[in-house]
Amino acid sequence: MKPVFVSGTDTDIGKTLVSAVLLRALGAAYWKPVQCGLEQGGDVQRIRDFCGPDTICFPEAYRLNLPQSPHAAARAEGIRIEPSSIELPTGDGILIVEGAGGLMVPLNDEELLIDWAASLSLPLILISFNRLGSINHSLLSIEAAMNRHLDILGLIFNGPEAPESERFILEYSQLPCLGRIPWSEDPSPDFVDRCAAQIRTTLLSLPYFQL
Repeated sequence: MKPVFVSGTDTDIGKTLVSAVLLRALGAAYWKPVQCGLEQGGDVQRIRDFCGPDTICFPEAYRLNLPQSPHAAARAEGIRIEPSSIELPTGDGILIVEGAGGLMVPLNDEELLIDWAASLSLPLILISFNRLGSINHSLLSIEAAMNRHLDILGLIFNGPEAPESERFILEYSQLPCLGRIPWSEDPSPDFVDRCAAQIRTTLLSLPYFQL
């Protein structure tokens, strides 16, 4: 499969919503290798709520109950996450790989999520949520990804409009904007489909999806 790693500049910024938009725009499958917070419900069900019950979703490598950092949620269950054991699903088509939290979250006491992504050379789509601090969080995330030689396909901005913040992030990083997902209190499948239609052409124009 042709994987795309979806991560954010922080936690709780709409990664699953944006992943759903990408699924609909690209006709992709979905995989969340490390799922924390099963006590609050998993993201696979949210993806199927957004995209339909027939959406292809691969099983998580680690399913953890607590809504905490992966290393802490795993430790609470007497588990150690071993990134080397997390292997990409195989098959045809595009695979959206949703991260847990931001890029620098720890999987265990020595390894971060970004290290796992770098070990597999996963191309990255970075989600930046428009709120105070987004410039700092976005540029730090971009710098971390570049330092590990991840191929950043571009940025998707999520949330309320912040034209000046977006302009600065894009001009400073010299990365393309792949789309903007407007703020919604209660996003629906129709909302996801409308957003997917708006960004589909831009996504499909990327060389990565034309190879």
